[in-house]
Amino acid sequence: MWDTTKDYRILVASKARENYHNLIPTASFRGSWNKKQAIDLGKQMNSDFQSLTYSYLEGDELVNSPDVASLKEKGEQIIEYLGGDDWNKKFLSNAPKEDKEKTQENIAKVRFFLDTIIGLKDRLALGPINDPIVGVDIKVGEVMSVTKHPQNDKLLICNVNLGKRAITVLTNDLNVKENNKVGVSLLPPQSFSDIVSEGMFLGMDGSILKDVDGELGQMPKGIPIESLNETRNLVENYLK
Repeated sequence: MWDTTKDYRILVASKARENYHNLIPTASFRGSWNKKQAIDLGKQMNSDFQSLTYSYLEGDELVNSPDVASLKEKGEQIIEYLGGDDWNKKFLSNAPKEDKEKTQENIAKVRFFLDTIIGLKDRLALGPINDPIVGVDIKVGEVMSVTKHPQNDKLLICNVNLGKRAITVLTNDLNVKENNKVGVSLLPPQSFSDIVSEGMFLGMDGSILKDVDGELGQMPKGIPIESLNETRNLVENYLK
């Protein structure tokens, strides 16, 4: 039986909703957006998760359940209430200079929440997999630019194209270059010396995989199982 009470995908998405619920009332985003509705929809998701967690549904019944559909619909509605597809750019451009760093961090946290909610159906469609790595999206990306971290010479800041959008990823692999085709775990954002990283490159033995197979924005193919170990650890830590 598919134990939905212990499914990593549902657990991570539920945790992301909880963090969003705690963040959004005090995020201080500047601009035109429907804050009340964005908060209310986040609250309403809790009942969807309660029903989904204890559904014990399996296969297509779970993937196509009303609760999964409701969560995705609410996630897409929240994007509209935040201001539409370019909501993050508007909030960042409206942020005062002294608040840019905190605004970037809050935007990254909200984007992780939305990615996790909207992508839940696709991750559940992978089947009853009891592995933390299915709790987050793992995609093929292309490194578009690489710059040195202004405060930490052991880190590089990478702008990574995921097809439909780009994210910032920090890495300690100083050999990463533009046009490297990489595998990226979309993880809860972390700030490293005032720069927010929205994910982590898959890698082994201190080096990232720089020529992964697969379509841009899709799951990578044929990656070594060992390259997923750190993602597993970080997902487990996120849920603690």
